[in-house]
Amino acid sequence: MSLKWFASKTVRTAEDLCKHVKRILAAQRDLLSPEAVDAVETALRETKTAVAQHAGDEIIKQRIAELETIANAKLKPYPNAGIRENIEVILVALAVAMGIRTFVAQPFKIPTGSMQPTLFGVTYQNFREQPGVKPPGVFERIYEACVFGSFYHYQECEEDGGELAGIGQPDHFLKFFNKQSILVHYPSGDKVYTFWMTPDDGFISRASGDHIGIEKGQKFKKGEAIIDFKETAGDHLFVDRMSYNFRHPKRGEIIVFETKGIGNGYFQLPPDQFYIKRMVAMGGENVQIGNDRHLIINGKRLDKDTPHFENVYSFDPTVRANDSHYSGHLNQTVADQMGEFQLANSLPLFPDQNTVYPVPANHYMVMGDNTANSFDSRAWGDFSRTNVIGKYFFVYWPFSKRFGCGIK
Repeated sequence: MSLKWFASKTVRTAEDLCKHVKRILAAQRDLLSPEAVDAVETALRETKTAVAQHAGDEIIKQRIAELETIANAKLKPYPNAGIRENIEVILVALAVAMGIRTFVAQPFKIPTGSMQPTLFGVTYQNFREQPGVKPPGVFERIYEACVFGSFYHYQECEEDGGELAGIGQPDHFLKFFNKQSILVHYPSGDKVYTFWMTPDDGFISRASGDHIGIEKGQKFKKGEAIIDFKETAGDHLFVDRMSYNFRHPKRGEIIVFETKGIGNGYFQLPPDQFYIKRMVAMGGENVQIGNDRHLIINGKRLDKDTPHFENVYSFDPTVRANDSHYSGHLNQTVADQMGEFQLANSLPLFPDQNTVYPVPANHYMVMGDNTANSFDSRAWGDFSRTNVIGKYFFVYWPFSKRFGCGIK
């Protein structure tokens, strides 16, 4: 590429035209007559010669015009050329996007609260017992949904004697949103109300957790809120798929892994999902969980000075474990003492602080930061390093204090 290319628009036009005609000629050579091929090649050669010999702009423009005339006359036009070109651009863009997703950065969402308060899953704020709180206006709701991932849901009872007669199953819509309906029986007839939920796996009613707690059969008075809550989407992040091609995960890094083949005699994970946890132990290490809520690796106790565990072990031992505070790591004995009934009989591999779990070679153990509510290696054990997809890289939505790549 010469300086003339940068300085002259005419030269750039000529070279671009030559490349375009050459590409079409290569694609159609078998379909054209020898005379047509010769004519196009001669015009191409004369145009390139004019550029190479630094002929004046007028001569190059003349060669461009001649090349266009001959190319239009001798080459076969593409049918629907505009559509074909647009499709080609789209396919290239898709190929690039898929390449980035496969080898560089893959989007991932946090569906549950097992990594709170480091990374958040779907959360709910129930306003039914706060009658003075009303949903914001429509424009503010759109803004909060787009920026903060917050969706407000409100429906009041239209008649006295309204009864919640049914709660439908969530229906995924294009993988971007969920919708769910409720059936309310009124004295004048039944009505169905449909609500659009976050793009995560949240929904109106479930058996347990921080939720709105409506139940089939509930009765309401006119003007009373049947549903009134704010749902906030879980953190959406990019997973770094490149780093682990050059090195193994380090203790304390937040990793994403596929669940295929993970399980033991106590619990078996579904084979078609992806989990995100903090890697706490690797092959060849012996793991214990002390009654002080600290991990012990090969006899050495981890604490807040251990890289990547600064926040995990910053917990206040006098505060009951919950989603908003770090609680260290719980074994079964400590969970029972703290009244964590959701963990009852669910930590079979770590019943007490004296139990030692050996991690096989080329395997990892992981735990969620919210160990009072995390279903992790304490239940289903270790897994092969081949299951690892990548590591946490960047929270891109919603815009919260966790936005960016500063999470430890």
